Amino acid sequence: MREAMFYETVDGGVRCNLCAHSCVVTDGEKGRCSVRRNRDGRLYTLVYGRAAALNIDPIEKKPLFHFLPGTLSLSVGTLGCNLRCAFCQNWSLSRGADDCLPDNARHLSLSPEALITHCLNQRIPSISFTYNEPAVFFEYAYETCRLAREQGIRTVFVSNGYLSAAALEKLAPVLDAINIDLKSFNDEFYREHCGGRLAPVLDTIKRVAGYGIWQEIITLVIPELNDSEAELAALAGFVAGVDAGIPWHVNAFHPDHKMLDRPPTPLKSLERARRIGLDAGLKYVYIGNIADRDSSSTWCPECGQRLIDRWQYPVASPGANGGHCRACCTEIEGVWA
Repeated sequence: MREAMFYETVDGGVRCNLCAHSCVVTDGEKGRCSVRRNRDGRLYTLVYGRAAALNIDPIEKKPLFHFLPGTLSLSVGTLGCNLRCAFCQNWSLSRGADDCLPDNARHLSLSPEALITHCLNQRIPSISFTYNEPAVFFEYAYETCRLAREQGIRTVFVSNGYLSAAALEKLAPVLDAINIDLKSFNDEFYREHCGGRLAPVLDTIKRVAGYGIWQEIITLVIPELNDSEAELAALAGFVAGVDAGIPWHVNAFHPDHKMLDRPPTPLKSLERARRIGLDAGLKYVYIGNIADRDSSSTWCPECGQRLIDRWQYPVASPGANGGHCRACCTEIEGVWA
């Protein structure tokens, strides 16, 4: 165990200030994430250097479509999460810490230095903190980001956006990109199905834009829960109001974890969501979890040239030239090198 960052002593225990829950954790207990424990008045992270998942993935799988397209990323996650999404599609990791930490959890002992060395040896240009919520293993991710920046390796958070303003401020100077899961534009949805609130996620999206970190947004479109035209239009309008150049990924839901009573999202619903996003002023809207070449490709918002051709994960760039359209020279938002 390693002492955690972002906590203070209060009556009854310690208050964790890492995420928007601000848990007060009594002695011997863990916070809502299940991976931060109060021991004798000090808060400890239980997952520092303990990777429960490690893979080399296409960066498009995060999904990030405007960040070093066509490259690989070393993807690492631990156990635990600060939300309780009934539809979680990676629940074996997000909920895997509830009963088994700290003694018998499955994990690989990998220090931040080991992750950096692996990237340097394999010539992998980025590290992505993903699979479970990276905020809950902040100390591990932050130290890796800091060392990666020194070695010219880029870093990525795949996040639910529920981290605190203080944590984001600390992270911002060493983080290159983030994909934020904006699950709904309805606070009741967050409370009922995720065990959280909407406002902290919206605040994070605005703060990320203020720091100049590259960000993309993803929404899992769930039939009859968050797929109404009014809600999708409001969500897309919010993102466009922050920055019309933020890519929005509308992904298909499939029944998983505790939400097994709903059908997979039909393609026509995702096509409708994509049209709504474009009509709201977003320049780049992508369909995911369903193979569809045209809606996975990047198109110039000015002249309509296909810039990046995607079929599943292989990437070709017939119309892109260092972040500009070859046909009309329009600048295309993103991180290209």
